[in-house]
Amino acid sequence: MDWALFSIFVTVAIAHFLALLSPGPDFVLVVKSAIKNGTKKSMGVAAGIATANAVYIALCLIGVGSLLASSVIIMVALKVAGGVFLIYLAIMALSAKKKDYKDLAFSAIQINQSETTFVKEFITGFMSGILNPKNLLFYLSLFTVVLTKDVNFAFKVGLGIWMTLVVLLWDLSVIYLLSTDKVRRKFSRLAYYFDKCTGVILGLIGFTIVKSALIK
Repeated sequence: MDWALFSIFVTVAIAHFLALLSPGPDFVLVVKSAIKNGTKKSMGVAAGIATANAVYIALCLIGVGSLLASSVIIMVALKVAGGVFLIYLAIMALSAKKKDYKDLAFSAIQINQSETTFVKEFITGFMSGILNPKNLLFYLSLFTVVLTKDVNFAFKVGLGIWMTLVVLLWDLSVIYLLSTDKVRRKFSRLAYYFDKCTGVILGLIGFTIVKSALIK
């Protein structure tokens, strides 16, 4: 066993998992979807977020990530687009009426009759992940600081696949936990207020991102 590569893997894996534990807009969306839409449809959000992460990992692997990060115009545009998207999600959450939450405690069959679909949730998750500049900068820092030129490309690809799977499995575990009947019944009583709180959080994050991009 190559202990140097093993130590790099452990370092990156721990840093990556700790980053997942830090609540951000992606995590908020996963929780929100799991509570409101049930397991099958909310899995779309998890798949979308994981795909967005995979895109940034791939860009970093082929060297495009550093070019994107070094371009002020691209980073500003990415931040503004991401911030506006989060503000849009916040408006949707804050404008929802209390009657929209009355069936959340019902069975999964009734929940799956809601208007959203797996594809819609996938797009929401992907847009959230791809328009979050922190994702690009996080993976770029890992691949440039930890993974030096001495590390072979195959190892980097394997690590990229590992990180993508960890993102997917982590979000799926959160969805599974929050989609169980027992947990859902508890959350259903507070879902309306929880959605309003997440709307405020997403709105504040979006506003902060836009402000930081436009005001230097």
